Amino acid sequence: MRKLLHKLKNYICYCGIEKDEYNTIKKEAYISNFGVWKVLHILMFAAFGFLFIGSLFSDSMKVNMVTYLVAFSYSLVSSILFLFVFKKDALIAQFYIYLSILLLFVISALIATKRPDNLAVTFMVLLVLTPMFMIDKPYYMSIVLIIASIIFLVWIKDVKSHENWIGDMVNAITFCSIGIFIHIISNSIRIKEFIYMRKINIQKDTDDLTGLMNKGAIIRNINEFLATSNNKGILFMLDVNKFKSINDTYGHDVGDDVLKQIGEYLANKFSKSRIIGRFGGDEFIIFVEGENDLAVATNLAKDICKDVAKYIKTPDYNRQVNVTIGIAIYRGEEKYYSEIFKKADIALYNAKNKDKCDYLIY
Repeated sequence: MRKLLHKLKNYICYCGIEKDEYNTIKKEAYISNFGVWKVLHILMFAAFGFLFIGSLFSDSMKVNMVTYLVAFSYSLVSSILFLFVFKKDALIAQFYIYLSILLLFVISALIATKRPDNLAVTFMVLLVLTPMFMIDKPYYMSIVLIIASIIFLVWIKDVKSHENWIGDMVNAITFCSIGIFIHIISNSIRIKEFIYMRKINIQKDTDDLTGLMNKGAIIRNINEFLATSNNKGILFMLDVNKFKSINDTYGHDVGDDVLKQIGEYLANKFSKSRIIGRFGGDEFIIFVEGENDLAVATNLAKDICKDVAKYIKTPDYNRQVNVTIGIAIYRGEEKYYSEIFKKADIALYNAKNKDKCDYLIY
């Protein structure tokens, strides 16, 4: 029974998955929502524009002319906001869509009051359709649908005949329940698709040996940073000294273990950095965002060199593992990864050719 209640809670609160798992992908879900919301407001703009124009020429539609004009104006402003103002992950866009959904319910209620002899078909259709435009915690939309239904029934009670009001009440309960059910099930399916795609992307971007980013992921992430940066960053390029000798002396299994140890150390050392990866072979890349101070770069390089020599082990405890580091400081000059990488690579090459030089800044 406890398992059943826990599973039910997860479906109502987190789309059928655990809370931690939901939190890891909710931003991706919101970004995906944004495209749907943009299309929804453009469709609202087109639909209410058509209805308003129709109300100018049709006596049967003229009764709702003001309602159509208000909805058309709102849709126009909303479309502009979603096209040119709101960002994909902006919190305001998430609240705005609920405002738009509530507006649709209000408009359908106004239309229903103008035709008291008919059942409120438009409102009932919205109870089923609107949840399809949201990927969010299902209980949010459930609360919206329930509140909208209650307010609607109270609103029209004195407008409609008792018989029609009872019919609308039965329909509201039925369609509200269907809308909630559809929302829970569709959200569960769509969220699980996000999880599946996220796992594929992680596998695609992960170095099999170290668990760090692979070359492709490093390049893409640094390019994304350079495109939207605050002109501060430090690129470290690490190379294991005499790595071929380690492989030749102790075997490739030991060489792989050395790389794994270095990868684990770097992941812990730079846990707050977004970009850490194995570039290939015995080369590693660390990109520290938001820093361009030479003293910071120097101190970090010294720490890495000292810690690798101290903590990275081989079967021969008398043999130290050492690295050489090329460093490039980013101050907004480079536009692409290849430009800043070239500087770090030159610094690494020059450091390798100098006696007792663990690091060099370009």
